[in-house]
Amino acid sequence: MRRILCYGDSNTFGTNPSGGRWQYDRRWTGVLLSLLGPDFQIIEEGLGGRTTVFDDPLEPNRSGREFLPVVLHSHRPLDLVILSLGTNDCKAFFNADARIIAKALQQLASLIKAHPYGEGYPIPQVLVVSPIHIGDEIEQSPFVSFNSNSVITSKHLATAIRGMAEENDLLYFDASSVAGPSSIDQLHMEKEAHQAVGEGLSSLIFSHFNVQKEEPQEKKEERTASRALRFPFFKR
Repeated sequence: MRRILCYGDSNTFGTNPSGGRWQYDRRWTGVLLSLLGPDFQIIEEGLGGRTTVFDDPLEPNRSGREFLPVVLHSHRPLDLVILSLGTNDCKAFFNADARIIAKALQQLASLIKAHPYGEGYPIPQVLVVSPIHIGDEIEQSPFVSFNSNSVITSKHLATAIRGMAEENDLLYFDASSVAGPSSIDQLHMEKEAHQAVGEGLSSLIFSHFNVQKEEPQEKKEERTASRALRFPFFKR
């Protein structure tokens, strides 16, 4: 059983742009588990407003650095930690550019690698996810901490985070390459975006663990039925 910790913000929590929270099987964490199968366990740790290392004056207790050691210790053993943070670092009062945010993610990755898990516990690999872009109309949303500069910063994250991941031998996935924010609130993902992120991550994780992706049962049945039509004497 391979154990994967998903440490992120509201899009890991599964905030629904229309209100509430997406059901587990609609969130990218749930999608990921359904695709990976029974040999994997997903530990979901998403919190709205969570940053990498910053203390938010409007939303206290959101620094990812402060809570991460507790989570690492309580969920041992871990084979992989997915860091899906960076969007909230783009808030106007932090005044952090993409390079600073990438550096903050590097600090979290280093914390994961250096954590005292204890004898017999593995040191997990780290997968950093560059987040989806913030919507262009964010200033018309209820999220007052973001402005037009936040949008620009979010669009520069992928390049900075990719470079940091390569330099530190971390796995990397760009969520903005497959998904974007809802037009409803300019910040959170619709279920189709969650599906796309889960699918993209599953392929990367299968490759990392050198595991063959199992064909869904319905696909097997379709392939068998098609073969039976082409070869009438074929026996199932």
